[in-house]
Parts: sequence; structure tokens; C-alpha cells
Amino acid sequence: MHIEPGYVASAKILVANAAAIALVGSQSVHLLKAPSQIVRSLLAAVFFTVAMQAFHLPVGPSELHFLGAMPLYLSLGFIPTLFGFAIGLLVQGLVFDPSDLVHLGVNFLSLALPLVLVHATFGRHPGALSVGSIMKRDAAYYAGVTLMVGLWLAIAELATPFSAWLAFATAYAPIVVIETVITRVLLQTLDRSQGSALPRHSLQPGSR
Repeated sequence: MHIEPGYVASAKILVANAAAIALVGSQSVHLLKAPSQIVRSLLAAVFFTVAMQAFHLPVGPSELHFLGAMPLYLSLGFIPTLFGFAIGLLVQGLVFDPSDLVHLGVNFLSLALPLVLVHATFGRHPGALSVGSIMKRDAAYYAGVTLMVGLWLAIAELATPFSAWLAFATAYAPIVVIETVITRVLLQTLDRSQGSALPRHSLQPGSR
């Protein structure tokens, strides 16, 4: 889901950075109101960073990653996952790959906006967290990520063949399956150890 330097013009990067700052700023009030969310955000950032570094494979115009979005979202909640992405991408740029800092806002929006969409739809009507329902959330999320990458490539300075983006988007199908299994196992483990309140709480309409 990374957009490499050189694809997006500086003016568009500035717009993306402003949008990313606005999104983080608008959700910061919820983070500050609940100190426990800060701890969860740090846990999400650690998990996300480890997952990103453990598996990343160049595919077409971007990279294939295991993001861990649904395990984080369904166990820790929306706000911790959102800030976990922001912190994790910043750490990755500062520690592992400084070139990614150029597109920090671009890459954050690629992860954050699909999460916002999933939270605004599936998060309002949680229902039973069966394998099928988890896979629907995962599929919706990764479809959003790949569409966001397609958007950046469509407005990029360098032309990218549609077939290259399609190969990238298709490559995420196995990730959806793998992440669904991991999410289900994680939620079952949480249910046994702490009861069902934690994973269900993250999906309640008023939950952040």
C-alpha cells in the first residue's frame, strides 16, 4: 500500500498531509478523553509495525503488506487502530525507511480512510462476529486500501498501467483470508480469557 516517492506531485502531497492532520486532529479529542485509549494505541502501533516489517513484498506499483487491520480494530477499537497506523507509519519512516516520510500523509490516508468507512458501516451494526462477517469486513477494508492506492496512481505524475494496479489489488486476496483466520483466533482467545465484552465493545455505535 506504499506509494513510492516520485509518483505524487508536491502540491498533492501537501493536500494529503493537510487531510491526514485534520483526520488525526478531529479524533484526538476522543483519545484524550480516555487515557486507556492511549495505551491501546501504542499496542496497536507496535503490532502494526511488527506486522509491516515482518511481511512486505513489492507487487506492481506498490507493496503487499500484512496490515493487521481487523485484528486491531475488532480487539482494540477504532481510535487505537487509527492512531496505531499513524504512529506505526511514522516509526517506520524514522527508523526503517526514511524515504517513506515523503508520503507519510498519503500512506496514512490509504489506511485510515478505509478504516473510517468500515467503522461507519459495519461498526454501527456489529452483529455476530462469524468467520463470514469478519471476512466481509476484511474484504471491504482491503478493497478500500487498494482503491486508495489506485486513486493516488491515477493522479500521479508517472503513468501506471491499469494491469499493474490490478495485479497489486488481486494480490491482497490471500491476505484477506489469512487475516480473517488470525482475527477469528484472536477474538476467540479474548473471549475465553476476558469474556466477550472487549471485542464487542469496539463495535458499539458510540464506541471510539
